[in-house]
Amino acid sequence: MITAGIDVGSLSTKSALMDESYKVIAYDVGLTGGDNRTAAKATFDRVLAQAGLTPSDIAFIVTTGYGRENVPFADKHVSEITCHGMGMHLENPEVRTILEIGGQDSKAIRIDGEGHVETFAMNDKCAAGCGRFLEVTARAMGVELKDLGEISHCSQNTVRISSTCTVFAETEVVSLVAVGTPIPDIVKGVHNSIATRAVALLRSLGIRHRRESGETESGPMGMSGGVALNSGVVKSLEEMLETPIYIAENPQVRGAIGAAYIGQRMA
Repeated sequence: MITAGIDVGSLSTKSALMDESYKVIAYDVGLTGGDNRTAAKATFDRVLAQAGLTPSDIAFIVTTGYGRENVPFADKHVSEITCHGMGMHLENPEVRTILEIGGQDSKAIRIDGEGHVETFAMNDKCAAGCGRFLEVTARAMGVELKDLGEISHCSQNTVRISSTCTVFAETEVVSLVAVGTPIPDIVKGVHNSIATRAVALLRSLGIRHRRESGETESGPMGMSGGVALNSGVVKSLEEMLETPIYIAENPQVRGAIGAAYIGQRMA
C-alpha cells in the first residue's frame, strides 16, 4: 500500500511517497509560485514518475501546508504542525521538541512519545527569521543561498543585525557591505539573528537546555524545514541553546513525509 504526502508551502511545494513499511520510496521539491494547486499537481506528477507509478497506485493522499485545502485530489487535509510532529517521530522517536523553520514562518512544537502534538508556538507575522529572510539577505550580499552555511564558518568577528524586519535588515546588510564589513561576519550575524528569534519561540513553550546531558528539558531537540539545511543557522542555534540539535533527513520534506505517514494510518 503506497500513500502520498504533499506539503504546499509558501515558497516551495514538496511531495513524498511511502510504502506500507513506512519507507520513503520517492520525494520531490519544487517552487510553489503563484498557483499552489498547479504546484501540488506538478510535484505529485514528478514524484510518481520517479517511482514509476500512476495515480491509481496511490491508496491515500494527505496534503499539508498553508495551501493544503487547494488540492482537489487529496483524501485528507492535515495541519503542517501535526505532520512535522509525526514526520520527526517516524525518524527519531526520542525527539520531543521540534523547531521547524520554513520559508515564511517558524514553529516550535512539543510532541509526546507517540508523535502527537502537545503544544506549539508559531511566528507567522513576519518573514524575519525564516527562509525568506535568508534569501533576501543573501541577495543583498551577492552570495548564493546554498553557500551561506559554509561562508559563516569563516567568520572572525560577528556583527549584530539589529533590525527585526526583513526589509530593514536588507538595508542594514547593504550598508554593512558598503563599508567593507567582511561577508562571513555579516552572514554569521544574519544566522545569529535567526537563531535568536527561534530560541525566543522555543522558550515561549518553556523550553530550556540542560548542559550536562546535551538534551532539552523536554527531551532531545530536532529540527526540520528547509532552513535546517543551513549549517550556519544550526551552529548558531546549538551555541545559544548549548545543546546539539538532531537534523532530520531531508528536513525540507519532513512535513510531506509526515503527511504520507498519516496516510498510511488512515488508509
